[in-house]
Amino acid sequence: MNHRVEHTIAWRYLFSKKSHNAINIVSGVSAAAVCVVTAAMVCVMSVMNGFGVVIEQMFSHFDPDIRITATNGKYFACDTEAFDQVRQMDGVQIFSETIEETALVEFADKQIPARIKGVDSLFQQLTAIDRILVDGYFCVYDGAFDRAVLGQGLAAQLGISARFVQGMHLYAPKRNHKVNLLRPDESFNQASCFIAGVFAVNQVKYDDQLMLLSLDMAQRLFDYAPHQVTAIELRLQQGVNDKEIKQQIRQTLGDGFAVEDRYEQQSDFFHILRIEKLLTGLLLVFIMLIAVFNIIGSLTMLIIDKQEDIRILSHLGATPSLIRRVFLYEGWLISSLGALLGLVLGLTLCLLQEHLGLLRLGSGTEYVLSAYPVSVEVMDVLLVAAIVLGIGFVAAWIPSRRIKVNA
Repeated sequence: MNHRVEHTIAWRYLFSKKSHNAINIVSGVSAAAVCVVTAAMVCVMSVMNGFGVVIEQMFSHFDPDIRITATNGKYFACDTEAFDQVRQMDGVQIFSETIEETALVEFADKQIPARIKGVDSLFQQLTAIDRILVDGYFCVYDGAFDRAVLGQGLAAQLGISARFVQGMHLYAPKRNHKVNLLRPDESFNQASCFIAGVFAVNQVKYDDQLMLLSLDMAQRLFDYAPHQVTAIELRLQQGVNDKEIKQQIRQTLGDGFAVEDRYEQQSDFFHILRIEKLLTGLLLVFIMLIAVFNIIGSLTMLIIDKQEDIRILSHLGATPSLIRRVFLYEGWLISSLGALLGLVLGLTLCLLQEHLGLLRLGSGTEYVLSAYPVSVEVMDVLLVAAIVLGIGFVAAWIPSRRIKVNA
């Protein structure tokens, strides 16, 4: 007998009527349980991917393609030959200088510490800041007055909007300057500006803490010389290989600089997202392990029911290993059928959610999304299929290996 015979017998056992109806019921329940858990795994992992894509899009409106910072110290000079090579490197479209420090912001009777980011004239082309403005317009210098663009949360804390004509005052300690206890006000640099716009990235680290100013104003406020910056931000041309450009920049600048892409700039967030996805997947795998116990039970009952068939196959010349493989294939067919139906069901639900938004997050304005986002990845689907089929194979192997063939 060959493998084709074993598959044929197993396939007939799967759909044939058993002497005890309970075996059919348990087999159906086993396949249904595998189907439901498989569909749940596909849906949950796709939703997790969807949230990751949404958050990545939010960050992409504000974060540059590549960010260069010093590994030692806070600031560095960018008017060097090495940075000139980076500026002229093939694939680099925009080279922008930035300064980021902390200062005290005062408006009316409110004082709040904020992260101040000084940006040059290329910042508007570097990012998609115009897409995330919720009030006013982007401008950090109008030719006469310094202006600022604030995060939505920071503007709310200060009680200010783009329509206000009253100016804000900023205070930052002077660098390399001892505090004068008699005149502490002389130990701080002071600057004033007017609000031009409000942006919303829908991330607390930006919306509640960040204020954009002109690079010149930031240099004056924090005592930075021309071409002294805390970071260089790059926008790459479309179609270029990010990894190759990043590697070239690292080789050009040396070990004294950190070169980070968008994922590395938000490494903490994406690391947490990957951990959440992993833990969710492990929980569903544990549920799958519970579900496949039904396969062990149904296959054990089938082996008991088919003792007469086992003796007949043995008399016809079937070896014990062949008979065991028949029931191994039988148990695996149950899990495979459930896995196939689960994959189809899961992908269908994901497709419906993507186009119709069946599961809603809420109808209020406090939600960034109205429905759960979905992003199906082929590798996730293949991984789910491999896990389910692997667990199903083990569940079928356990009872089949204990079959005893009596002549």
